[in-house]
Amino acid sequence: MQYLITGGSGSGKSEYAEGLSLSLAGKKRIYLATMRIWDGEGRARVQRHRRMRSGKGFYTAERYTDLASFSLSALPIAEQWGSADGNTDADVILLECMSNLTANEFYDREEGAGERILSGIQHLRAQCRDLIIVTNEVFSDGTEYDGETERYAALLGELNRMLGRESDVVVEVVFGIPVFVKR
Repeated sequence: MQYLITGGSGSGKSEYAEGLSLSLAGKKRIYLATMRIWDGEGRARVQRHRRMRSGKGFYTAERYTDLASFSLSALPIAEQWGSADGNTDADVILLECMSNLTANEFYDREEGAGERILSGIQHLRAQCRDLIIVTNEVFSDGTEYDGETERYAALLGELNRMLGRESDVVVEVVFGIPVFVKR
């Protein structure tokens, strides 16, 4: 199944997505982090997220772009996960988060960013039973941005709409409360 979890900044969407991951069957869980760390604030945010998931059984992998070449079988944990038939697929991949991935792809090379991201999502889907995608809702602040940022936000919005249509479950987290948009 594919799950799309959205919400504003600080809404509790990451905590909800982690709890959802833990509620799903299986123990082979990948936390796929997409945030590039640029400064102290970013480092603090990453440390907070690591503390939140500490002891929950996630294997954390970092991938900022090019999900289409991400291979679970290349991870150090894959050998431990191997079964008699050689299957190293994950039970759950939690992708945290689409807005960072979109920014990374967009600002590295704007042309074709959406296609690269969607191709990467399909590649992840083929490597797990359940894919949980966390994304940000960025259109409620009422702020006007420069042209480049507007193009980024438009791309993120388009990707969120496409992922929402393709997902089996869509949840918006508001003040830590999950609101089911699609089941």
